[in-house]
Amino acid sequence: FHKPANKVILLHVIENLGIQDMSPARYMELQREAKQKAEDLKQKYTDLAKAKGVESVDIQIKTSDKPEHSIVDLAEKLKVTYIVSGSRGMGVIRRTILGSTSDFILHHAHCPVLICKSG
Repeated sequence: FHKPANKVILLHVIENLGIQDMSPARYMELQREAKQKAEDLKQKYTDLAKAKGVESVDIQIKTSDKPEHSIVDLAEKLKVTYIVSGSRGMGVIRRTILGSTSDFILHHAHCPVLICKSG
């Protein structure tokens, strides 16, 4: 699917979860953990891109209350050609109640979307 001339933007959005009811110390601890997780992910993705021969890659790690909106908004802002998204494979009931990030992307993106289910 990838061609050497393509520029890859690898976006990983970490969802902000219920931080309203916690102490400032716990909030700071979670912020440190999130920052470390972001740095680890960026290194992992850099190594993976290099191993797969992807030369032009822009790796972005963001946090958001609504990751699906962040993905669609960035894709529109950068006028991407297509989006490749993973799928965690939640069950039908959980997906119905919580919604699906990949489903949102599929129905709201301005470009073609490929959803890859992890095996």
